[in-house]
Amino acid sequence: MSELEKLGIEYNVIALGEAELTEKLTEIKYYELKTALQKWDFDLLDDRKAIIIERIKAVIIEMVHVSNKFPDTNYSDYISKKLLHDYTYLSNIFSEVEGITIEHFIISHKIERVKELLMYNEFNITEIAAMLNYSSIAHLSNQFKKVTGFTPTFFKAMKNKSRTSLDDI
Repeated sequence: MSELEKLGIEYNVIALGEAELTEKLTEIKYYELKTALQKWDFDLLDDRKAIIIERIKAVIIEMVHVSNKFPDTNYSDYISKKLLHDYTYLSNIFSEVEGITIEHFIISHKIERVKELLMYNEFNITEIAAMLNYSSIAHLSNQFKKVTGFTPTFFKAMKNKSRTSLDDI
């Protein structure tokens, strides 16, 4: 039984991390829901910008960490289509609130994915570059070194490899 049902809150749709409610919550129901969600380490987002930013992050995380195939189109078109908003609008909100560009956020996640794949030792650098839609091995290596300070080969050989939690990117 969902927290919404326990609280007697009616909804139309529940998707991963989102719920569409049938009516506006009273102040008491809002507080009850917020408290219930915090027990599960979830936040109740009602600020329009915060919701959009979380959706942008979710699309990027899905694209980089969940899906094994990058979109055939460029990232800006992909994100824009997924969220049904103009990319410039999304980019401006993201940069304003997060203090980094969407592109830098994507790069950070791609580098973490490269680290993960290098640690598991299942793919070589050529396969990783293709998997993450890099134009070349050199491009991946340069970006990796710029972000981590190490080459992918050196990172792979390190004994104490460090990765960053997705929440901290």
